[in-house]
Amino acid sequence: MERWKVAEGQGQPWYVNPSCTLSSVDRVSAEEGMALLQTYHDGPVLLDDTCCTMAQELPAGAVVVTYCSGCDRRFRQREDIRAITFWEAVDQMPQIPLPHYPQLQVSIHDSCAYRDQPQVHDAVRSLLKKMAITVVESPNSREKSVCCGGSRYPDLPLDEVRKMQQRRAAQMPCQDVVVTCPSCMKSMAIGGKTPHHLLHLILGKTTDPGELDWETYVAVKSAMKQQRRKG
Repeated sequence: MERWKVAEGQGQPWYVNPSCTLSSVDRVSAEEGMALLQTYHDGPVLLDDTCCTMAQELPAGAVVVTYCSGCDRRFRQREDIRAITFWEAVDQMPQIPLPHYPQLQVSIHDSCAYRDQPQVHDAVRSLLKKMAITVVESPNSREKSVCCGGSRYPDLPLDEVRKMQQRRAAQMPCQDVVVTCPSCMKSMAIGGKTPHHLLHLILGKTTDPGELDWETYVAVKSAMKQQRRKG
């Protein structure tokens, strides 16, 4: 499905889905991102707080803004709504002021589910450029991005997941790594890198990867998913 553009939805209601994963680790930042859109979008910005795996009843043609690559992929499969990532939305809204980090040099770990979405890759890099951040690309980036390993648990034993996380982190040329996914954020930290979630950079905040015990993290994320499925 062709990517939707912000200019096509001026004045229309937007529905922001904060995702189960982001809600489980940093709901405050998810709400601050939504507040940013509420300030600068010329129409209503509403909360869609249901897990993307559920069949939400949204108005036909509704615009859904997502933080999560998995949510984006599911919403893009629906023909009754239009989906755009938070990264694309902010990049296409020049009226939103962004902080500057001229001393920061980073590599980017592109999320797996964005692998076939070059517009998202472009938006991420455009935002980093606007924030005066220098990017040093890894050989496996954009459509060649490699899974960080986090999503492979519990299908793989935890020690194998750890090896994948460390191997992927080692492929990043820079110590500082930009991510758009909380699981990728934790994987980079486990691999010894300093992760920067793009949402935190946009909001002028420091990224704290938080809980790095993978079993505990997955349990908390699963509990949030169950809660949001109940509505």
